[in-house]
Amino acid sequence: MSTSPTTQEPAEHDATGTKPTDDQPVQAAAGTAGEAERAETETPATIEPGTTAETALQALESEREDDAPEDEDAADGDAATASESGALAARTGRSGRRADLEHEGEVAADFLEQLLDIADLDGDLEVNVEGDRAAVSIVDSEEGPAPTRLVGRDGAVLEALQELTRLAVQAETGDRSRLMLDVAGHRAGRRAELVELARRTAEGVKESGERAELEPMSAFERKVVHDEVLAAGLVSESEGTEPNRYVVVLPSN
Repeated sequence: MSTSPTTQEPAEHDATGTKPTDDQPVQAAAGTAGEAERAETETPATIEPGTTAETALQALESEREDDAPEDEDAADGDAATASESGALAARTGRSGRRADLEHEGEVAADFLEQLLDIADLDGDLEVNVEGDRAAVSIVDSEEGPAPTRLVGRDGAVLEALQELTRLAVQAETGDRSRLMLDVAGHRAGRRAELVELARRTAEGVKESGERAELEPMSAFERKVVHDEVLAAGLVSESEGTEPNRYVVVLPSN
């Protein structure tokens, strides 16, 4: 009996030579669907038929570069905004501090005006801001000159009146005051004298190489001397106790 040869379909294998299982067609279909979904959401580069691979790559790079400036511009805008905000905060802080000092001077002027009226003394009041301090001066008025009796010997009365005025300001504002008070130009004239004294002393110390001790001074006067000695390239320090505290100018080495 002759039998007809059985025709067998050749087994299908994937690229790795492995016969596919039943779930592989499902995975393939799922992969195809995922690719289709990504293709719908992504914006493909426009590639004309017949374009070479090199030209296509250039087209892709061009589209990426077109999107970049927006991010860079946004970053530059954020940096500029932050810089402007910082500058505005600094200006606001400075203007606020100056306003506080001006108010401090006005409070002091009101207190001193009442004091002059009670003591029946002449004098006008000038209010300024010098550096980081309020400054109030009692100057000559149309009725008469500024009362030099408020200066006292070696400025002792002026120092006491300044401390009293600072306390009055603190009682009003709640903040400690570093206000400077002058009467009849005493501090201005004394400052000029101290600057000259400090310069001469500094030159003498440079020549001799030995320290020099100055006469006892108030805190204001010592500050003037310290600043001038430092400007001359030397170092100074205060020694002693109040009211006999004095400045010592030291040689450079």
